[in-house]
Formats: sequence, C-alpha cells, structure tokens
Amino acid sequence: MLSSIGIPGLILILVIALVVFGPKKLPEIGKATGETLREFKNSARDLTDEEKEQKENKS
Repeated sequence: MLSSIGIPGLILILVIALVVFGPKKLPEIGKATGETLREFKNSARDLTDEEKEQKENKS
C-alpha cells in the first residue's frame, strides 16, 4: 500500500499533517495510533488463540 504512494507522496502527507495538527499534537496522535494498533493486534491474537483452543478441544 505504501509502495504505491511513494516517498514524495508520503512527505506531502506528513507536511499536511504537520500544518493541520501542529507540532505539539503530532506526537500525541502517533502515540494514540500506536496504542490502538497494539490493542488491535493483541485482540486479534487472542481471537486466533481461542479458535485454536476450541479446535483442539473438539478433536
């Protein structure tokens, strides 16, 4: 997905984000995004682990 954007497009997106949100808000937004992705990853891992356990118990 990011490979189709390219480096110039990514730089443009970052500059626009900097102008819109400001330099003080960007680290907070990045931290919140990272925490959200981490929670999503953990939840997805829990779901797959539960499915594996259910399949093992049925066998």
